[in-house]
Amino acid sequence: MTVEEVTLAIFAVCISIRVAAYVPQILKAGNDKNGASSISFMTWSLFLLTHVSTVAYALVNRSAWDPASFFASDAICCVCHSGSRYWKWRHARWLCWTDRPALCVAV
Repeated sequence: MTVEEVTLAIFAVCISIRVAAYVPQILKAGNDKNGASSISFMTWSLFLLTHVSTVAYALVNRSAWDPASFFASDAICCVCHSGSRYWKWRHARWLCWTDRPALCVAV
């Protein structure tokens, strides 16, 4: 194997692990009873922007589909994470119509 192939393989493994690490975060945001208030839209939007710009760079400047697909999967995970946070935030009032008002946030 060449050095390029080794570094690409390491990159692919690390990105795959990172994508798997998104799953618990997405589930936690989706299951949060407080409107997922501890999740920062700004941070996850910045993550999304960096992933999308990396996809564009990989495709336009390098014609490299492998890294582009890895970062596209990261971008999709960021959208899922932010989307679940947004849904929880928008429905926080509706979620407060439960029999457990202690779980409600002041909106």
